[in-house]
Amino acid sequence: MASLQRLSNEITGCNRCPRLVQWREEVAQVKRKSFREEEYWGRPVPGFGPSDAEIVIVGLAPGAHGANRTGRVFTGDSSGDWLYAALHKSGLANQPTSKSKNDGLILNSVRILTAVRCAPPGNKPTPTERDSCAPWFIKELQGLSQARVFIALGSFAWDALWRALTTLELPLPAKKIPFAHGANVVFGEYLLLGSYHPSQQNTFTGKLTRPMFHSVFAQARRALDRPHSTV
Repeated sequence: MASLQRLSNEITGCNRCPRLVQWREEVAQVKRKSFREEEYWGRPVPGFGPSDAEIVIVGLAPGAHGANRTGRVFTGDSSGDWLYAALHKSGLANQPTSKSKNDGLILNSVRILTAVRCAPPGNKPTPTERDSCAPWFIKELQGLSQARVFIALGSFAWDALWRALTTLELPLPAKKIPFAHGANVVFGEYLLLGSYHPSQQNTFTGKLTRPMFHSVFAQARRALDRPHSTV
């Protein structure tokens, strides 16, 4: 865990992308009215979860008034409410909510990352920003030696994860499988799953329902109960 903690410290000090630095700090200063009494994190957000995690969940980027405010990934916004409720239902978290870094939340064999570590304007990082952040993403994946199941929340995370796993020379299919909710790719002893991102756009419109979302994590949990060679 010490090496991942060092990496997290390095990530939080990153200033590689001028547009993202300006935006994350501007949001932290201006604040949303309902959070104006809080001190915003306003920095890159590292991964969260144990270093021996067998499940790795990847999102797009920190929310401007979620993780960019609280300093913990998927914490303090509606997307996090959906994610941690699903993890709790599957026995992968000790509680169904995530409100702050000090709320007692503990993950069970799960680590959560984002492909881009700073909150982007409009929740849309550029390809250059994605690529600038990729080395952090790859280094964190390298530190998770027990990971067997990877869950991509949305197409952006799916593409970033596919690139990273290819760079790490994991035995993915030669032809990239397109993203879809419910996408399922078995490669060697590993499993890659796709899910729609629990954004308000997807949840409010019914594109993503709770049963759809929970089924992905139930599948991940079942995979852990099988022998490594039969994921």
